[in-house]
Amino acid sequence: MTDPTSPIQDEPFWRTKTLDAMSPAEWESLCDGCGRCCLVKLEDEDTGEIGYTDVGCTLLDGATCRCRSYPTRQAIVPDCLRLTPEAVRTTPWLPRSCAYRLVAEGRDLRPWHPLVSGDPDSVHRARISVQGRVAGPEEDFTVEELTDRIVGWPEDAPG
Repeated sequence: MTDPTSPIQDEPFWRTKTLDAMSPAEWESLCDGCGRCCLVKLEDEDTGEIGYTDVGCTLLDGATCRCRSYPTRQAIVPDCLRLTPEAVRTTPWLPRSCAYRLVAEGRDLRPWHPLVSGDPDSVHRARISVQGRVAGPEEDFTVEELTDRIVGWPEDAPG
């Protein structure tokens, strides 16, 4: 017979652990592979409003929605944000659908998240990822052109 006072053993780690308590493997598995955080973002200097563009970081693979050089990304792209529990709590531009943000806010992962669905492509089929939507890498655009590339869909996803 199960002890009703013992913790439920079958709960997934993201429901039972804080971001700070996760192992490196658990932390990495939280990334749903959407690529939204790797889109170039522009901040309005007057209002602080963040605008997502459909332009990817130079290392974003628009087909897989993954970084082409994840282990060395910060050496190649110095302003690449390394997500940490503190960064998740203080970075306002993380998409509402971001698993790190959801867990930090005490919310559950969405049904299309690969940890829930068991399928790494579910994020693409749900049209949450940037797959097929990236206009190109940032080096292909001038700063002026980037302002014309602001799109609304990165925040349209249910969060």
